[in-house]
Amino acid sequence: MDYEKLKIYAYRWVILLAFMIVIIMNQLLWITFAPVTSIAAGFYQVSDLSIGILSMSFMVIFIFVSIPASWVIDTYGYRIAVGIGATFTGVFGLTRGLFADNYTLVLFSQIGIAIGQPFILNAITMVAARWFPLKERATASGMGSLAMYVGILIGLVLTPYLVLHSGFDRMLLSYGIVSIIAAGLFIALAKEHPPTPASPPGHEERSLVFDGLKQTFQNRNFILLMIVFFIGLGVFNSVTTWIEEILRPRHFTTTQAGMSGGLMIIGGIIGAVILPLLSDFYHKRVPFIMLALAAATVGLIGITYATSYPVLLTSSFIMGFFLLSAGPIGFQYGAEIAYPAPEGTSNGLLLLMGQISGIAFIFGMDSYKAPVTGSMSLSLLILIGLMALGLLLSTQLKEPAILSENLAKKKDQ
Repeated sequence: MDYEKLKIYAYRWVILLAFMIVIIMNQLLWITFAPVTSIAAGFYQVSDLSIGILSMSFMVIFIFVSIPASWVIDTYGYRIAVGIGATFTGVFGLTRGLFADNYTLVLFSQIGIAIGQPFILNAITMVAARWFPLKERATASGMGSLAMYVGILIGLVLTPYLVLHSGFDRMLLSYGIVSIIAAGLFIALAKEHPPTPASPPGHEERSLVFDGLKQTFQNRNFILLMIVFFIGLGVFNSVTTWIEEILRPRHFTTTQAGMSGGLMIIGGIIGAVILPLLSDFYHKRVPFIMLALAAATVGLIGITYATSYPVLLTSSFIMGFFLLSAGPIGFQYGAEIAYPAPEGTSNGLLLLMGQISGIAFIFGMDSYKAPVTGSMSLSLLILIGLMALGLLLSTQLKEPAILSENLAKKKDQ
């Protein structure tokens, strides 16, 4: 089949939108307790750490469920896998709301939602591969990542408002009702394949998941990319987790710290739209990954040393814009260089790296905190050094052959 004559279906945007809504709800349910930690601790009469565990459980569960979830995605397709993840998100989101006054049942529900997360997030590149042509895949992956950031942002902004105006239990119940509606919407609308393939023959065939694991660990470029993701996602997770503690010794207020974290996410949302589009337009991945790492490091330096509020906000936006926009480009690059390893396998491994490093970096930053002043400057300097290492490693990445072949075909026509 000639590449230019492939039929591309408008229904791909319906699929992507339904998928994005599920992602948004899953991430919103994850971040729910972060902006209202003290209120939640008072509501349940538990410690702040106990509330932190409600969010931290997602990282821990991801480590154990990611590979099995990838196996389901690659064996049975994204529709069944995301359907499983959406069902876990909807059902346990609802039970969390119905039993909102019981901490133990809320924790149990959080674990249920967390189990659903890798079934959803690990499928981002497969949805792009099933329904979108090569020239749109980084864009489609970017929209999937964009949904993650939108879900986090909505949770950070909307949750405190709902708690103050509706109460803690009603806030959780409202989220649960919307999550079950989102799950039903995806299950009703999702289709595994378009009527005809969105890619030239051979570009969708993938090996079995365990063969794919073996192939990825023998792929030098993919190993380098896993290290880059280990660093980049770990830095983002740890900095956003400790943003208030990072800024407090420099006399920034809690509100200013919250604005800094929120602007980081807003920057990521904008970047996740712009940079993947440019990556698709120029048929390049590596230069944009390098640019993102370099600029994000500059933003992290600003967050580390900023003493004025405008400089802090500018640095936060720059870091979020570039670091978070590197995610969707990296996911698509990983799927392309890992070929014929399955998309669920490559996507899951990269996300897994970020979960492991997130836990390690979060506890590491706490352990290196200055005992008297509470300063985290030493930890931030280490993170800056790791980002520089990630940038250096990214210079050794090679462009995917599949992109070069596609570009050559277009030039010949």
